[in-house]
Amino acid sequence: MLTIASRCWLCQCPLHLAVQGICSLCLKTLPAAPPCCPRCGLPSSGGHIDCGRCLLKPPPWDAMIFACPYEMPVSGLVLRLKFSRQPELDTALARLLLLRWQARWRENRLPRPDVMLSVPLHQKRYFSRGYNQSELLARPLARWLNCDYRPAALSRDRRTPPQQSLTELERKWNLRKAFSCHENLKNKHVMLIDDVVTTGSTVKEIGKILRKQGVASLQIGCICRTLQT
Repeated sequence: MLTIASRCWLCQCPLHLAVQGICSLCLKTLPAAPPCCPRCGLPSSGGHIDCGRCLLKPPPWDAMIFACPYEMPVSGLVLRLKFSRQPELDTALARLLLLRWQARWRENRLPRPDVMLSVPLHQKRYFSRGYNQSELLARPLARWLNCDYRPAALSRDRRTPPQQSLTELERKWNLRKAFSCHENLKNKHVMLIDDVVTTGSTVKEIGKILRKQGVASLQIGCICRTLQT
């Protein structure tokens, strides 16, 4: 029986294993982030310790793990997953985040999550797109990390304007009381997945809710992080 060879999403060379999605040569050429604060994910000379921003005003999570800066070619793959109806990109992108998470975990700086969550879409946006890209990323990650994925734990109760079109201040107000948590996650190590973190307004709003739940720790995982200061 003949099969069609799977190809790298970037260079189109044949892959030995389809699940890889991106070949080893392209992996080596992906843009590397500068030294970043392990908590907020923004550039910091400290590298392995929390930056001054986080010491003065800690975000409502303990660690930020991202696969790449928001730069081509990975940012282009994320946009294709999100807007071009190519959900088959999910495994390749989730694998990039897994590799980065494993590197942080081997340094003994991350607990293994008990529960995996994904940033929810409003129901109307979910139906118009046909899927939630963050959910597609979270499912394989939960399987690889052997943790419990709970897609219904979070809901988006208000349909808000897209964050991309708003200023940083507008993003903060746009998401006030937009999310709810429907499960008891007290004393659980939680990992929350989003596709891209820019200002962090979305994950910050959800993080506040999860902190009130009494989670033991909260990690934010995303494919791309905008490295603004």
